[in-house]
Amino acid sequence: MVHQQRSQARLSPSSDTEDIVPLLAPRLAYFAGVARTEHVTRAAQEMDVPQSTLSRAMVRLEQDLGVDLFARIGRTVSLTPAGRTFLVSVERALAEIERAADEVRADADPATGKVAFGFLHTMGSETVPGLIRAFRADHPRVRFSLVQNYGEAMIERLRAGELDLCLTSPVPDAPDLVARRLDEQKLRLVVPADHPLAGRKRVRLAEAADEVFVTLEPGYGLRRITDDLCQEAGFRPRIAFEGEEAETLRGLVAAGLGVALLPPPAFPRPGVSELTVTAPRAVREIGVAWLDGHPDTPPVAAFKKFLLSRRGSLLP
Repeated sequence: MVHQQRSQARLSPSSDTEDIVPLLAPRLAYFAGVARTEHVTRAAQEMDVPQSTLSRAMVRLEQDLGVDLFARIGRTVSLTPAGRTFLVSVERALAEIERAADEVRADADPATGKVAFGFLHTMGSETVPGLIRAFRADHPRVRFSLVQNYGEAMIERLRAGELDLCLTSPVPDAPDLVARRLDEQKLRLVVPADHPLAGRKRVRLAEAADEVFVTLEPGYGLRRITDDLCQEAGFRPRIAFEGEEAETLRGLVAAGLGVALLPPPAFPRPGVSELTVTAPRAVREIGVAWLDGHPDTPPVAAFKKFLLSRRGSLLP
């Protein structure tokens, strides 16, 4: 039986995809079921839908496409060439939808779900591994997608939906975010081992007013804090080098290329001396942030609760 393209087609071949997708999408699984069984009644039984509903759906699908997908002989149906072509893509699309559904369900599973967690580079060697180890004592199978970056970049990824939570500094203040202060970290003035200040334990930041500084690039929270502290101490720092990672800056200091305000290292670095800054008070606040109004999956909610419980004891 040969069928020609229907003259009563509702959509032309030039119709926008945005127009046709809402029409076709609800019927694709029905179409695949009928194509698989080649029998409307049997397909209706397998999919647990009324036969009349299935029959109407197939008629509407053909009308929307303007193409006969089935040749009908009694109660049985067989795919036309157009139907076979359509079925290949429909099965691929349905498989992709099923894969995506399985993935989001798995990520939301309370026991084995996933948390997308961002944090500062300076917390990657010790703080974050310790946090995750402690959390997984009670949630051993929760998975993590970890992102190290500077504060502004993490906030952008948080807003884009790529992160569930981020550990950052300074603690952000924005109407679309929720942020909670968790801890604070003392900053030190790091100088070369042969520097005149190297024999001291404490220093006022104003004593470094004539020094050349090495700092993180603009946009990093620690750079903003450095600029603010120097301004509070009465001077504007002279910047010789800008980098992207705190330990690289320590290396530059060890090479005699400047001084830096940095958090404590995970491990002692030879070639430098680290001085407590007595004035102004040199600290950076560490906080956790998330997007306001977005519901948490169970694993994200559990990890958020865990982080908030570490308020005041976040840092090793």
